[in-house]
Amino acid sequence: MEQIKHYHSLGPHFEACTVKDIIKPAESILNKVSVKVALDEMQARAVNSSPVIDQRGELLGTVSKNKMNREVGGFGHDPKTEPVEAHIEKNNSYCFDDQTVAAAEQMMLNAKVGEVLVVTRGKKLVGTINTETIAQENRRRNAWEL
Repeated sequence: MEQIKHYHSLGPHFEACTVKDIIKPAESILNKVSVKVALDEMQARAVNSSPVIDQRGELLGTVSKNKMNREVGGFGHDPKTEPVEAHIEKNNSYCFDDQTVAAAEQMMLNAKVGEVLVVTRGKKLVGTINTETIAQENRRRNAWEL
């Protein structure tokens, strides 16, 4: 996984606000579970993808329901014994919890994504941030300035 580089922030409203100020918690899957367990967890949470962490909470990447179903079912593997670790996508966008919201917003614009995972500098998963949350925070801050 590689962090996307940003070029500049998008205005004065987020210069002091950091990502950890508006983060949403992220639910994750442990890397040692089976594909069946991972698919069941994602089904229960009504999500199509999920971050995967190791036992220390370090982000390893993400898994996708569609990709796992295609690869496991399509090749005749048993989802009850197939490890989820073999299906982790490691090339994900993420930002750090101590970065400014403006930097995270610029990263998402550059990567053309609406949401990114948030990690500590030690790569421990702490949550997610998305463009809607940023827009809401921007509206809230603008209202205070009136």
